[in-house]
Amino acid sequence: MGKTLYQKVWDDHVVGRLDNGQYQVFMALHLIHEVTSPQAFGMLRDKKLSVAYPKRTFATVDHIIPTTSQARPFEDDMAEQMIQVLADATGEHGIEFFAPETGAQGIVHVVGPELGLTQPGMTICCGDSHTSTHGAFGTIALGIGTSQVRDVLASQTLAMDPLKVRRIRVEGKLGTGVTAKDVILHIIRVLGVNGGVGYAYEYAGAAIDAMTMEERMTVCNMSIEGGARCGYINPDETTFDFLRGRERVPQGDAFEIAVEKWRGYASDPDADYDDDVLIEAADIKPTVTWGITPGQAISIEEATPSRGDDELIGDALRYMQLEPNTPIKGTRIDVAFIGSCTNGRLSDFQAVAEKIKGKQVASNVRAIAVPGSEKVDKAARELGLHEVFEAAGFEWRKPGCSMCLAMNPDKLVGDEVCASSSNRNFIGRQGSSTGRTILMSPIMVAAAAIEGQVADAREVFEL
Repeated sequence: MGKTLYQKVWDDHVVGRLDNGQYQVFMALHLIHEVTSPQAFGMLRDKKLSVAYPKRTFATVDHIIPTTSQARPFEDDMAEQMIQVLADATGEHGIEFFAPETGAQGIVHVVGPELGLTQPGMTICCGDSHTSTHGAFGTIALGIGTSQVRDVLASQTLAMDPLKVRRIRVEGKLGTGVTAKDVILHIIRVLGVNGGVGYAYEYAGAAIDAMTMEERMTVCNMSIEGGARCGYINPDETTFDFLRGRERVPQGDAFEIAVEKWRGYASDPDADYDDDVLIEAADIKPTVTWGITPGQAISIEEATPSRGDDELIGDALRYMQLEPNTPIKGTRIDVAFIGSCTNGRLSDFQAVAEKIKGKQVASNVRAIAVPGSEKVDKAARELGLHEVFEAAGFEWRKPGCSMCLAMNPDKLVGDEVCASSSNRNFIGRQGSSTGRTILMSPIMVAAAAIEGQVADAREVFEL
């Protein structure tokens, strides 16, 4: 019987079994940033340990960095301390640090793929839950906690249990105005926020195969929102074309040799799965959240649910200040945010810029666009995208996580409602304990920004 990609990558990287029954797995790539790694470096110092494989570790700064002025020192003392600790620790241990103004700074899950650090068949870890993004390249990419960051720095290995594998096939062709963000929100809605616990998700099917690499990254990015430990897509010609010529991948004949190896990691046709789910692409519509988890989502054509006897639904509706059985379309918004590791790549901004030319953000909306990296920012500026956004009434910011987690000055105020292209709509996620987040695709955020309320991009932009 054949093997899944997960099994192949696992077999290539497992070191041995530990006394507690878990397995020790070698991490091919370790990405770090300023939030979880400073404490981990402190733990190393306390134990008088060094970094085992500094050349397999790469650092950036993303969560706490301001998106207006990034001049040092930062106005926020804590943010300044965090970036300084990271700079000092990476310098001490010989780790490459993509600091601001190097041309390579950005959100960790944008930087890794665009530089070509992320390659098929790898095991990848990072102290950030959305590390699953890198699975779009055919990797097993895991978000880890601070103590595990310490362990990987010290040993380049992670103690873990093997996962079950669920294949999710999205078959058919997506409808007009339906994006990768809608696909993953729909999957989470169907399977639930805990549906993936104990699983790796393998995304497959004609609709997934037809996606670009940036779209695939969006899908894999939110695997964790569905409870999965990681999510991946088998590498194919789309993957190889994306990687060809990138800075950190082999070049020339060496690249072609690498491609043959990478191709072999794809799941075998006769691989056995622990579960297999079919999603019809035709069933997916532009999707938005109505509640306080990514699974509390509906299509733009639907109404909010009835409270019924479900206490969780009632609590979510009350927090969001929404009435049951009411169309989600027309819900007033105050803020529009396009960015994050989910939807802060060049193609996201290109798709929106194409639609908003000649249109204007509503007077009641504060709209910001935040590129995912310095390279995205540079490419967008070269194409004049920033000018299109600014002409429409968006603020074009500097790279960072921005309003996704709001560990920086970009925060909601009071009970403002934000139409957001990010990945989480938890209570307080965007910087205000009463702020409200409605997740959607970038073009849906743009439509909401222009209308001043949740709107159907297919209607607003006549798609």
